[in-house]
Amino acid sequence: MQRFIDELKRTHRCGDLRASDVGKEVVLFGWAASRRDHGQCVFVDLRDRDGLTQIVFDPAFVPAGAAFDGASVKAAHALAEGVRGEWVLGVRGVVVSRGDKVNPKMATGEIEVHVIDACVFNKADTPPFEISDELDTREEVRLQYRYLDLRRAPLQHTLRVRHKLNQITRNYLSDQGCLELETPYMVKYTPGGARNFLVPSRTNRGKFFALAESPQLFKQLFMVAGFDRYFQIVKCFRDEDLRLDRQPEFTQIDVELSFVNQDDVFRVMEGLVFTIWKEVLGVDLKALFPTGRFPQMPFYESMEKYGNDKPDLRFGMPHVELTSLVIEHGGGGVPFFTEIAEKFTSGRYRRDLPSEIVKCMVIPASANLSRAEVDKLEELVKGMGAKGLARAKVGDDGGWTQSPLAKTITPALRDAINAAAGAKAGDLIVFQFGKEAVVQTVMANLRVHVAKKMGLIPEHGHGGKWQFLWVVDPPLFEYDDDKKTWAAAHHAFTRPHDDDVAKLETDPGKVKCYRYDLVLNGFEIGGGSIRLHDPEVQAKVFRALGISDAEAKEKFGFLLQALRYGAPPHGGIALGMDRVAMLLSGAESLRDVIPYPKTQKGTDLMTDAPTAVSPEQLGELSVRVLEAP
Repeated sequence: MQRFIDELKRTHRCGDLRASDVGKEVVLFGWAASRRDHGQCVFVDLRDRDGLTQIVFDPAFVPAGAAFDGASVKAAHALAEGVRGEWVLGVRGVVVSRGDKVNPKMATGEIEVHVIDACVFNKADTPPFEISDELDTREEVRLQYRYLDLRRAPLQHTLRVRHKLNQITRNYLSDQGCLELETPYMVKYTPGGARNFLVPSRTNRGKFFALAESPQLFKQLFMVAGFDRYFQIVKCFRDEDLRLDRQPEFTQIDVELSFVNQDDVFRVMEGLVFTIWKEVLGVDLKALFPTGRFPQMPFYESMEKYGNDKPDLRFGMPHVELTSLVIEHGGGGVPFFTEIAEKFTSGRYRRDLPSEIVKCMVIPASANLSRAEVDKLEELVKGMGAKGLARAKVGDDGGWTQSPLAKTITPALRDAINAAAGAKAGDLIVFQFGKEAVVQTVMANLRVHVAKKMGLIPEHGHGGKWQFLWVVDPPLFEYDDDKKTWAAAHHAFTRPHDDDVAKLETDPGKVKCYRYDLVLNGFEIGGGSIRLHDPEVQAKVFRALGISDAEAKEKFGFLLQALRYGAPPHGGIALGMDRVAMLLSGAESLRDVIPYPKTQKGTDLMTDAPTAVSPEQLGELSVRVLEAP
């Protein structure tokens, strides 16, 4: 075996060889992906990260022009008799044409390697699942044996995409004058944003670090320090409930720039995205966006049309806001609509802070939904917190059928809704009304569900369509119904629109800000803002949030102090590396593009983490574990 490491160095990878290599003597290393015994000859598909090569153990093989010993050829054949799946092999052999027996499914299908020498580096137990591109093994099992799962070609492909994404990002941002600088992982806990993981300090008993949910404050300090342009491909940590596109530890492409406005940030990031798509996928986004710029949509327009701030624009079916129309018609004879209208007319309903809204969406007749399928849509929305799904089918005369609304609605409101929604004969109108947050969430998810059912977008992946969008000008604050106070919608250091600064003290709900999200096919792949660098405006924001000067100093004192020493205008953004890699590779889940991911319960099945620790360790940290209630 040692000869294959010390003398016989690898000459090619298993996906490299082609017909032009016929006659060459080569050395390959890899894993036995499959073995077939055809009597005299043994065939093995040898696999490494670059692909497969068929190798042939033929005891009668006599290579032309190669240094060989007939005994070694026979010994290699004898060795192959015992080879099993996933054994680690080294072979020396000669590249031979497969003639008319080409395998079109393999990149190396025109050739095979006839073996002169071979060795077994390591034997392998039978794996708990087949190492193949397609398999139906439960994800829990694959995560338990992640090191085996990672041998599969689809996952190797996604991680190679991720590697290329890293390299392109570093080169591009370096060329843009950005310095790659590091920030600490263990930081001071600051409230707001996501829940932090806490790290107890042994040397400062009873005190805790937080794992950084982002480098936000430190990258702003880099701007104060005069570094001007910064980037980092950085790990971040958030103790949140998990989902398809979220992990407790994740990676982001973090950028901060000085002396910029919002459009300057957009241009830098658009250039990065265009470069990534061109170099990773060979896709020239200028065919879709000839100006080199992505379109922009105001936050409120996105919420009104699509129910969220990350709309999938690969298909239509926008929502239609009916609240004003319902109020104008006094509810139009529909009890639920009438209740909302009466709240408005009685003064119990604030139009600037709508607690209840009415929306609809048209499902075109071409969807051909059966009655049973429509009933299933109602089950779906109930699972999202809705009370039900009001609907009406439009008849040839514009009247409504298959709907309890048809019994009481006035013709005037019905016709107005048809006109506002653009509904035609055969179309199905579906409605949601009630608390705004529930209505928006239900309608947004329903829109995507119906689009998948109609085949307008694939179940997962991009489907060959790339619809990028900047969502801009959101509110600086959001109202906390439970606490009856204003809270920062993103963070307290986002710059408000200059025209809205006066509203900070009089009407916080109407203050818009320079925050922005980059959306792709319904996924938010990045977000950022222009920062507040003016201490006086910063103080007004804190007052709007109910944060006193003393509290602000306690929580953010180091940053506030830094801003008083000559902070330049600055802004930045972070792209979710994991989400970008998932969308580029067409992976089904974020877990498929992270080498060692956590489950939806935040556990690592491979290492069995997290685990309990000894009472002695807890004592060193002055930590006591409470029993679960």
